Amino acid sequence: MIVCHCTQISDHDIHAAIDWMRAADPQTIITPGKIYHALGKRADCGGCMPLFLDTMRACDKLGVAPPILRPRTDSKKEATHEGRRQGHRISERRAAV
Repeated sequence: MIVCHCTQISDHDIHAAIDWMRAADPQTIITPGKIYHALGKRADCGGCMPLFLDTMRACDKLGVAPPILRPRTDSKKEATHEGRRQGHRISERRAAV
């Protein structure tokens, strides 16, 4: 499956790069940037990053994951204010009117 259309990176390419990096240095922390570099490519638009990260998470040999690759938590789903500061929340403006 093609993960990055801009640079034509597939899920097989990502897994192969992770396997290669893990074989070269078992203690290395693998990041998306290191994978792009190992494949001789550069990120372009960034639209693939969610799928790229999910593909990395699915790899058995990833090892210790940096914070960006740790499983997502649903703690922010309950927030209705989209992370905006007090007073800048749309729901508060409607209530005040």
